[in-house]
Amino acid sequence: MLYVVTGPPAAGKSSWIQAHATARDIVIDLDLITRALSGPGAPAWNQDPAQLRVAHRARYAAMDEAYQLCHEVDVYLIHTMPNGRALARYKRLKARIVAVDPGREIVMQRIAAMRSPEMERVATRWYNARHKLPQPAMPQASRAW
Repeated sequence: MLYVVTGPPAAGKSSWIQAHATARDIVIDLDLITRALSGPGAPAWNQDPAQLRVAHRARYAAMDEAYQLCHEVDVYLIHTMPNGRALARYKRLKARIVAVDPGREIVMQRIAAMRSPEMERVATRWYNARHKLPQPAMPQASRAW
């Protein structure tokens, strides 16, 4: 099964996966990939353009391979804001879309405390576009469809 986990930055997408995935599952998380490809001392939430570029390429390669394995193992993919083309592909793959959103106020507090200020813009874009994504039933909940 392919699980596509969406939500704004600092919503708890990685934590949701930690609570649901097993050691045998495949987890594709751009933050973890970037961290794995960064040198010693790089910040945990690394937004360096060169490192992100390499991490994105690694993520796409991992996604292409993992899609072939969805019938053998569970695959968890974090995709903050999938566009229409990506959503159509996920539908063809019979993915389960999970939206994680504890609410705008909590997300903005977490970003201020733990992330770079640029993530506020990403979160704002996510909330402005959220009518296109699966909606949690209520704040601090997640919903899958």
